[in-house]
Amino acid sequence: MLVPLAWLTAAACVALAAWAAWFVVRDRAVVLRQLWGAAVVEGLLVLQAVVAGVLLVTGPAEVDGVLFWGYVATQMIVLPIAAAWAFAERTRWSSVVLLVAALTVAFLEYRLVQIWGAA
Repeated sequence: MLVPLAWLTAAACVALAAWAAWFVVRDRAVVLRQLWGAAVVEGLLVLQAVVAGVLLVTGPAEVDGVLFWGYVATQMIVLPIAAAWAFAERTRWSSVVLLVAALTVAFLEYRLVQIWGAA
């Protein structure tokens, strides 16, 4: 796994969370641009999963596959579920959902770096 890519993805998640927090404070619902931001983060997650898969197959890294891929799969489904929920819920709570989801993915990124570093 490319650790700089993981930190970039985590930073993008924190930025998305800050943007959602600003909307929570202002009592506003999620806007389409925020969902596009979540889509960019999801693209980074897919890229990271592909890179990690290639490195696991070709490299000498020994990580617990079930644990690692469990985190990867979880983080890849959190934002799409949150985006669908936020799109359906047109109140302030949609911003709260996006905020929690983005912080969750950022934390999962941190754990992936720990898991990879333990190899």
